[in-house]
Amino acid sequence: MPSASLHDIPFEPLGDLLESEGVNRVHALPLWRVLYRGASLDGLPPPLRRWMASEVGEGKRFHLDRLEVEDEIHSEDGLTRKFLLRLEDGQVIETVLMGYEGRHTVCVSSQAGCAMSCVFCATGQMGFVRSLRPGEIVAQVLHARRVLKRFHPEARVRNLVMMGMGEPLDNYEGVMDALSILTEERGIGIGPSKITVSTVGVIPGIQRLAQEKRPYNLAVSLHGSTEEERGALVPASKRWCLEELVEACRAYGQETGKRIFIQWSLIEGENDSIETAERLVNLLQGINVQVNLIPLNPTGGYDGVASPRGKAFQQVLLDAGMPCTFRQRRGIDVAAGCGMLKAERGPVGP
Repeated sequence: MPSASLHDIPFEPLGDLLESEGVNRVHALPLWRVLYRGASLDGLPPPLRRWMASEVGEGKRFHLDRLEVEDEIHSEDGLTRKFLLRLEDGQVIETVLMGYEGRHTVCVSSQAGCAMSCVFCATGQMGFVRSLRPGEIVAQVLHARRVLKRFHPEARVRNLVMMGMGEPLDNYEGVMDALSILTEERGIGIGPSKITVSTVGVIPGIQRLAQEKRPYNLAVSLHGSTEEERGALVPASKRWCLEELVEACRAYGQETGKRIFIQWSLIEGENDSIETAERLVNLLQGINVQVNLIPLNPTGGYDGVASPRGKAFQQVLLDAGMPCTFRQRRGIDVAAGCGMLKAERGPVGP
């Protein structure tokens, strides 16, 4: 039986585990500091140190997640680094560290591949392999933090976007456990308000986020203002139709009081007309949203091109009083932009 990862376990369940093993649960805190703050094993209380020596390591019941670095690519913008990271079973994922004025953001993958098959997305074009464990999600952030500390010792990862490879709400439990670990103040301590979970429109997941009062920001990739328009770009709309998705967003906003970020990749001749913009305004009427326009990034499996009419599209929304901005682009030259992540090495099947 393969060993379990301590990085999969949120703080309170970690205390439960230690207690079940005959170790006082108060020792969860020093162990947490070893896992997430770089504390030395030498400083652990003797009972915990003995348990670690007996139970954690190669060939033992538990292990620690540390992803193997296949490659690290730097963008010419000087602010973006893309990491190709190999998982224990040989699958390869991508993680991106982006620098902005006064902050650093890490874009994290939730799956190896993606089952949503959005036609303009490189990850969707590669197909679905499997969902990541919480520890594999957390390990991406730990790796980004180590790299950031190397070249910018005083900086810290302040923002996290679940916008890498995969559909986060298709791996709901794994992602929520990972975010519980990443926001724990006694460890990494990323503020929940600095975390954004992006979905292509998995309605059951959106409903759970609202019902469970999860404190994270929600981004919804819409890309179309009619069923036909969206269906040509986002095959998942056949399962979760546009009308139901908009109603789920409306209910989410009413339940949480939070603004929803609407993601819109502008594609020439597909979803960039003035009529489309006007329909979008009507579609989202009464919902607290901000629309993020994303000029289409090129991928090898899709022939569409970025729209030259973005400003006119934006103006329709602004004139209607709807907040609308263009996403600040990062790492396009190293295929680290939105929709461009695709593992080019390693197995692509189970």
